Formats: sequence, C-alpha cells, structure tokens
Amino acid sequence: MSIQSPPTLLELAGRSLLKDKSRAILDLEDLPIEFFPPLFVEAFSRGHTEVLKKMVQAWPFTCLPLGALMRQPQLQMIRVVLDGLDMLFAQQDRPRRWKLQVLDLRRVPRNFWRTWSGTVVDACSPEDIKKNQALKLGPAMAAKPPLKIFIDLCLTEGPMDEQEQLLAKLISQYLRMDCLRKFCVEAVVLLEGHLEQVLGHLKTPLEALSITNCPLSDSDWNYLSCCPNTSQLRHLDLRYITLTNFSPVPLQILLETVAATLKSLDLEACEMTDSQLQAILPALSHCSKLRILCFFGNRISMSVLRDLLLHTARLSQLSIELYPAPLESYDAQEDQEWLLSKLTSQFLRMDFLQKFCVDAVLLQEGHLEQVLRHLKTPLKTLSITNCQLSDSDWNYLS
Repeated sequence: MSIQSPPTLLELAGRSLLKDKSRAILDLEDLPIEFFPPLFVEAFSRGHTEVLKKMVQAWPFTCLPLGALMRQPQLQMIRVVLDGLDMLFAQQDRPRRWKLQVLDLRRVPRNFWRTWSGTVVDACSPEDIKKNQALKLGPAMAAKPPLKIFIDLCLTEGPMDEQEQLLAKLISQYLRMDCLRKFCVEAVVLLEGHLEQVLGHLKTPLEALSITNCPLSDSDWNYLSCCPNTSQLRHLDLRYITLTNFSPVPLQILLETVAATLKSLDLEACEMTDSQLQAILPALSHCSKLRILCFFGNRISMSVLRDLLLHTARLSQLSIELYPAPLESYDAQEDQEWLLSKLTSQFLRMDFLQKFCVDAVLLQEGHLEQVLRHLKTPLKTLSITNCQLSDSDWNYLS
C-alpha cells in the first residue's frame, strides 16, 4: 500500500486561485514567479483552458516543456497553448515578464515541473535554445525573437489515408500560425508529393526555407517557383536534395523572384549537372545581396566552374563561397603539373579574389608559390587546412 504525498503549499495555493478563474487571470501579471509552474500544472490537469491561454502569454521562463505533462498527445491542449501564443503574437506589445523561446512538445522527463527555480528553468534546454542559430536575424526579428517548437514524430506503417490524416493534423496545428517565418525539415519522407499542401497554408511569406535530405516529387519541385510564400526568401537551403533528374527552370525562376532579398544559398551535394548549373547562372548573378554561396559536393567541370566564378564575381556582398574541385582533378591519368597550371591560370588571376581556402589538397605540396603569386590583390583570408606543405611552401608564406 502506497501513501500519496500531501500537496505542497504552492499546489494548495494554485488550487485556491483557480477556484475563481477571473481572479486567476487578472492576477497573472503580479503573480510571483514560483507560482507559475504549479498553477500551470493544476490548470492543465483540470482543463482550465482560458487560464492556460493567459499563462502562456505571460510565461516568465525561456522554456515551456508542455510535452512532459502529456502521457499521450492531447491535441486539444496543444491547440489551447498555440491559440494563446497566436493571440499574443498578434499584439504589438509583449507582457513585461514574457520570456518564452522554446515550446517543447516532446514527451521527455523534465525536473522543471518538480521545482520552481528560475535558474533551473532557464537552463532546462540550452541546446534547444541555441540550436539552428546559424541564420542571422534581421532588426525586426531581433526585436521579437522567434519561438521554436520541438516535437517528436513517430510514423508507423499504415494505409495511405492514415499518412494523409497525420499530415493534415500537423498542418492544421502548426502551419496556420501567423508568426511562422522559418520552415525547416530534414529527412522527412512524408513531405514527398505534399509540399504545396504544406506551404500553401502559410499566412505570411517565409524568410528562411530549409528542405534537406528529403525526397521531392516533380510537383514539389515545380511548386517552389510559384509558391507565394517563397517570394521574399533571405535564406534557401536545399542540401542533399537530388536534383539530377529535375528541370533547372523552377530553381531559375525562384532565384529571379528572390534576387532582391536572398542572402544565403546552399546547394551542397545536390548532384547538379553542368547543364543545370549553367541554366541558373544568369539568375544567380542578379542576387545582389547574396553573402553565402555553397555548391560543394556537386560534380562539375572546370569550364562550368570558371563560368560560375565569373558570374559570382559581380556579387559585391558575397563573402563566403564553397565550390567543389572540378571533375578534371579526379582523373588519375591527368598530369598534376598541367592541372595545377590550368587551375591557377583560370581562377587565381581574377581581380575579385580576396579569400583563398583549400582543404586536403595533395596537389598543394611544393607549389604554394606557384599558386599565390598569381593573385593580383592582397588576400584578406588565407586558409590551408589538412594539406601537406614542403619547406619551400612554409618559407614562402613569410
């Protein structure tokens, strides 16, 4: 026979406050911070939806681990919390004590609900709060930091009409939020053939779109170029999306559409061909605000790489560029001296080159002077990593 622990004084105070819901709502602004967790748990367990909405809008901690309160997903309670946040984001001003950055819907144990310590709460998920901070926020977003939502999805085999129902539930719960500015998915098989169904529900244009390592259908790929919510992108990340068999036209149209806003483009390991890359070069050269460009991991020829560099030379704000070695460098029969001469003559005489980075290039050994002396302007950045250098190379650096 087990003896149940008696309720704490905080729990008793929360129950007393909830007996008068209108008073509980009015008192939230002046409620001591230690009352928030036990009062939230009490309101959640007893289904006081209006109190929950108001508490979310005044939440004084950086993390709300809602999933830890649910043994099974409770869509009604999730909807209540999201409705409360949606109402909050529709307001011009935020409550003075509101600090919420992470809404965690994952069902993981949290000591948070067993203590009211503010330091424990703010440290409950530092990795979550710092995750995906690679993209810089604009002034408007910095003033109102975005809210991150974490959720675990368990997809089991079943009839397609059930894969369809799950997608519909996800869309209806999360993608109708007015505040959504950044959409990121990775390795989501469920997305294939449904991109229009997902992005079409967004109410405002996206600033960042990241679809990585996901299978896409022809209809998905074509929709990217005509989706109204991708017309103002600042960041586009399509890493590990196999584009070999897709037409380059949708990407070309999309780049033309976002030419005035795009700041970063990542097409790493997309298996693009020479003809595909050449098709998008004119549109790419008009992306005047582009700062970061990555084509690393694509197999392209030296002539196309040269054309790419000539087109990007017009982009004055471009500061980080990642390109693959041309296909000729993988030919075991190629004379290395001839290849080095060809590389230096094609690329290193360009006036715009201010950053020189090589990694794991065996061809570099003993030829550093031959490479660097072709530069016409002083370098701002020199990065030579995981390369074998000779004594002459080392002495030349000085």
